[in-house]
Amino acid sequence: MQVKTYKHVDYLWDEAKASKLGDNQVELFLYRSNILGADLRITNFGGGNTSCKTIEKDPLTNDEVEVMWIKGSGGDIGTLTKAGIAGLYTERLRNLKNVYGGLEDEDRMVGLFNHCIYDLDSKAPSIDTPLHGLLPFKHIDHLHPDALIAVAAAKDSEKVTKEIWGDTMGWVPWQRPGFDLGLQLEKCLNDNPGIRGIVLGSHGLFTWGDTSYECYLNSLEVIEMASEFIENKITENGSVFGGQKIESLEADQRKDKAAKLMPLLRGLCSSENQMIGHFTDTDVVLEYINSNDLERLAPMGTSCPDHFLRTKIQPLVLTLGTAEDLSDSSKVLEKLTPAFEEYRKGYASYYENCKHDNSPGMRDPNPVIIIYPGVGMFSFAKNKQTTRVASEFYINAINVMRGAEAISAYTSLPRQEAFDIEYWLLEEAKLQRMPKEQPLSRKVALVTGAGGGIGKAIADKLAAEGANVILTDIVEDRLVEGMATYKRDVASYAVCDVTNTESIANAFKKACLEFGGVDIIVHSAGLAISKPLEETTDKDWELLQNVLVKGQFDLAKQGVAVMRDQGLGGNFISIASKNGLVSGPNNVAYGTSKAAQQHMSRLLAAELGKDKIRVNVVNPDGVIVGSKIWEGDWAEGRAKAYGITVDELPAHYAKRNLLNEIIYPEDIANGVFACVGILDKSTGNIINVDGGMANAFVR
Repeated sequence: MQVKTYKHVDYLWDEAKASKLGDNQVELFLYRSNILGADLRITNFGGGNTSCKTIEKDPLTNDEVEVMWIKGSGGDIGTLTKAGIAGLYTERLRNLKNVYGGLEDEDRMVGLFNHCIYDLDSKAPSIDTPLHGLLPFKHIDHLHPDALIAVAAAKDSEKVTKEIWGDTMGWVPWQRPGFDLGLQLEKCLNDNPGIRGIVLGSHGLFTWGDTSYECYLNSLEVIEMASEFIENKITENGSVFGGQKIESLEADQRKDKAAKLMPLLRGLCSSENQMIGHFTDTDVVLEYINSNDLERLAPMGTSCPDHFLRTKIQPLVLTLGTAEDLSDSSKVLEKLTPAFEEYRKGYASYYENCKHDNSPGMRDPNPVIIIYPGVGMFSFAKNKQTTRVASEFYINAINVMRGAEAISAYTSLPRQEAFDIEYWLLEEAKLQRMPKEQPLSRKVALVTGAGGGIGKAIADKLAAEGANVILTDIVEDRLVEGMATYKRDVASYAVCDVTNTESIANAFKKACLEFGGVDIIVHSAGLAISKPLEETTDKDWELLQNVLVKGQFDLAKQGVAVMRDQGLGGNFISIASKNGLVSGPNNVAYGTSKAAQQHMSRLLAAELGKDKIRVNVVNPDGVIVGSKIWEGDWAEGRAKAYGITVDELPAHYAKRNLLNEIIYPEDIANGVFACVGILDKSTGNIINVDGGMANAFVR
């Protein structure tokens, strides 16, 4: 098979992989879906739909019947598996035409899809099901390519469709997805037999083929033709978006301003629900946000339903200049607050003007997309994946506006049409079916010493409970290895030396750029030196003080500044030690440092309570298994102090606690989670995780 080459889309079909699937049409349809979803120019996360039709044996009659396999509700074609699709009797689905009562009957029809189920393990059928089922083709792609939506959103879309593809493509005007749109596609095909696809006005593309591969090629070729057409138009016009109005700052300056602004924006966007942030300053974004046409295009909003469902009807454009001094947070907040208030009022007005008697209550009125000309674009949503995807969808919308403006002029959906999609009862039902959020969802945690041992266990626990985590350590290899244990959109890392103020600042900058700020700081970085007084050097003393005490002070000072900018409260956890409470032998430098950590935490708790920032301490003891500290001289020192061998240490420490338990890094992580995820009205406390050491009891 000859490999095809395209300029504007990626040809990803691997015949070796496809051939292993044989004649299994469902597997080939899944393969096609995955490679289509891998190219964001073709469709974005959760966008579009794909299907195939096969002949199966009816389990009740043994008759051969046609079954349509289609992406289920809420799925993503890029990651689609058999578990994410629905299998329906095609004939039963088509027979629903006999009971369809018109546009007012759309919601009821969705419930009737369940009566058409063939595969009892099916995912819930999506609203797009009849669009595929009423067409006769074996394999069908419904995609949202930027180039096609640009054609679909152009003011003379039908004429442009004809200009690009002649009589080989059909065109259907905008209509909300549903059963009637399926009927319109069927009619378009009947009126135009032999067409290779259909453009949906302001929406997207339908293409098809007799085989999965033919369908794939058809989709790519149609998209390529639209892309070439737009590229030629842009070349003819000589510029896009009316040309450049302002110049971007240099890349490092953009990052600096974004990092300073992120916590303030996060706090403002979190007036109703706490949000996670994302920042991007790609060339595509900068070309748009720096343009003369931004002021005209941004308020118009997006066109494709998949776009505005994730980005809100329009972005908030900041009036801050690129030369704005962001060092005084209070002054910047004074300028930002009115803009947010105005945006919320505008969204409330949109809701009130468009709502129906049975509309769900107004959702969070804060912006999802925020534009800072000359700097970049911010997005805020309930978790990192959602906010990243929202950013990607708005970039798709930028590409659509770019293409439509080059063709003729961009048109967006009327506000009422947009509202009817956003507040559709079926969309609301989908939101209500979302799983309950985890205890630490919407939280960002920065953990020092997270390259292994206790720190990594803490990061793992916080991530498992829903938090985004920034892992920090002085050894990058450990961090890279640790990052490999997390799924995408969960974690990031920063090399950080807690004895260096600038290094700590860079770690917080990374947290702000990656997730919008920080809510939980865990100072777990540490080391242990066990020596008699006469052997303890000034260097030993200074190293312990710098890492454990000064490091904690600097982390608190810089982290609290971020938390105060957000105005969302927060948590600071010090991983100290039983040795800060108990007078043990050969331990003067380490024990003194740990005691300093503990008392500093009490002082911080007293000072920061007014900011709703809680400060607590977790005291481990004898965490030998899995702890980095015990890999060095500390183990030998403690063994010598107790007159035993290093191998005897775990049993020794277990026997001396009241519960006779070995303490693991995961136990310390559970103590941290208790502080930040359960004990939400506790501050200034010390939690001992030591199996019960009577001489370390706090009270």
